Amino acid sequence: MKISFLHIIKFLFFHRTLFICTCLFLSGIFMYPINSAHGISITPVKHLFTLSHDFSQPSDVAVSENGRIYVVDGVNNKIKVFNSSGVFQSSFGQKGSSNGHFHFPLGIAVDNNDRIYIADSGNHRVQIFGPSGAFIAKITLPGDGNSPPDPTDVAVDETRNRLYIVDNNNHWILAYNLTTLELLDTYGSAGMEKREFRYPFLMTLDHEKYLYIVDVVNTRLQVLNPEGLFVNIIGGWGVEKGEFFRPKGVAIDNNLVYVSDSYMGVIQVFRKTGEFHSVIGNTASGEIQKFTTPTGIFIDHRKRLYVVEMFADQVSVYELQESKE
Repeated sequence: MKISFLHIIKFLFFHRTLFICTCLFLSGIFMYPINSAHGISITPVKHLFTLSHDFSQPSDVAVSENGRIYVVDGVNNKIKVFNSSGVFQSSFGQKGSSNGHFHFPLGIAVDNNDRIYIADSGNHRVQIFGPSGAFIAKITLPGDGNSPPDPTDVAVDETRNRLYIVDNNNHWILAYNLTTLELLDTYGSAGMEKREFRYPFLMTLDHEKYLYIVDVVNTRLQVLNPEGLFVNIIGGWGVEKGEFFRPKGVAIDNNLVYVSDSYMGVIQVFRKTGEFHSVIGNTASGEIQKFTTPTGIFIDHRKRLYVVEMFADQVSVYELQESKE
């Protein structure tokens, strides 16, 4: 458990301390108003079901076109598969470095042919599997000579035949040819300016295949175009609406961008242009929906929102309700 603990400490805190966070909570600095009358708009959700299957610090989730749900069960070094109703179907993987084995996997993507891409963090690689979990191929990431590569997420652009990989340790995004698995380019470097990152973590693509990358320690979301050019920044450090303390996951539904904050325990919604839109909650009660360490999030074509709650060892599934943009 020592390795797991250290990995999670890096994953959650990086260069901030738990003491600072605790002081913020105790002093009441992070206090969202409880309803829209106090200035917070609500995007309503309806709880459908919760996935739990002896998870140990799950980190990410993805859903195939046919509704199959894949959950990265990181400390257990497994990928667990559920049907569209939340019934457990199967799992694959175990701890190790051989093909098909994992060492603290973190991120996941599923393409239109149900191929599964896993960011196998501790093994410094991405592995590719068939729909049933059969190993297909792997990509071992290059380092910069100073830090070992640490892949934390993947995204697939089949229209441009590209696979994007987040390298958390080296603060950049790697672009690969999806067919040959050849490295094409790297986007970004370490820093705090535009197109620079400090421990990027999870990401997603919109319909135009722009990259939305959670830039964790810079407490923002960065948007790059498919060629890696800077487009926009969403959010910034803080504890008010439209700000982040520790952003982790991102998902997109039409022109709205959803971002989870693992410390604040909320999911905020932004327009693609960067303006704050709302917070996930209940319009009837006016209450904001609170989560336990929300990390990876996903929205499928049925308007279902999947939220990985890492320290609750579960994935909560909601239906997005109609709200005014």
